Amino acid sequence: MSKHIEKLKKQLVEISEVVNSFRSESVQVRVVDRLLDAMIELERADSDSEIFSKRSIKHRSEEEGNYSSKGVKKPGATKVLNQLLSSDFFDTPHSISSIANYCKDNFDSDFKTSELSGILLKLANENKLKRERSNENNRFEYVRA
Repeated sequence: MSKHIEKLKKQLVEISEVVNSFRSESVQVRVVDRLLDAMIELERADSDSEIFSKRSIKHRSEEEGNYSSKGVKKPGATKVLNQLLSSDFFDTPHSISSIANYCKDNFDSDFKTSELSGILLKLANENKLKRERSNENNRFEYVRA
């Protein structure tokens, strides 16, 4: 784990000059957020390829819990959100936490909000969803565009 942290520190030092060149702090945060998301996706892709090359799917399912008790693979976050998008779920605004709770209750998928946030942002950028701040709690809510 410390190896990853040291690698991350080195990468952050390398990009700090570019990030700090932006005057807006919110732009700086967005740039770093997107870079970190991209790095996480690369790490996942690397670890997934290692898992498939070293272990069988049965061992992976036991470690990650990505399979149901019947051995059928559960749908991923992207697939679940696209299913919700094709239903009437996003006709009303929902926060990330309420979406995660809905997925847990209805799809038996325990997604972290961090897993959902990038996909929701992508759907918002593709104009499939609108991302709006709630007046009640100042958090983002997602509704059909």
